[in-house]
This record gives sequence, C-alpha cells and structure tokens, in this order.
Amino acid sequence: MDLRNHIGDILEIIYLDASNSMSQRKIRIIKQNASLVIAYCYTRKQIRTFYIENILGWKRVKKARVAS
Repeated sequence: MDLRNHIGDILEIIYLDASNSMSQRKIRIIKQNASLVIAYCYTRKQIRTFYIENILGWKRVKKARVAS
C-alpha cells in the first residue's frame, strides 16, 4: 500500500493494533517509508506510527491544501 501520494491528506483508516483489536482512526499523513506511516492521529491527538500491513482499509476525508 503506497500512501505517499496522500502526504498531508486527512484519511480515515481501519487499523489492526498490536493486540489484534480493530480501531477506526482519522489521521493526517506526515511521512511513509517501506513499512510504516507516520501521521498525526486526531483520535489520540498526537503523532503516531502505523504499520502499513495493519491498515485494513482507508478513504480520503480531506485533500491537503497546496500553498500558492
């Protein structure tokens, strides 16, 4: 899953955490590497790290603004 085209976008994700519990989160993508997404989590109100393999589904809620 490649979310690099969504840097700055706000996404709603379904995520499987370390204890195999599913949660729904609203996040703003900051950075992605091969296996991790670093994002601001509006649910936890802090920057969090998400394993790409644990993101079960996602949809874009708001596209990032482009500075002019």
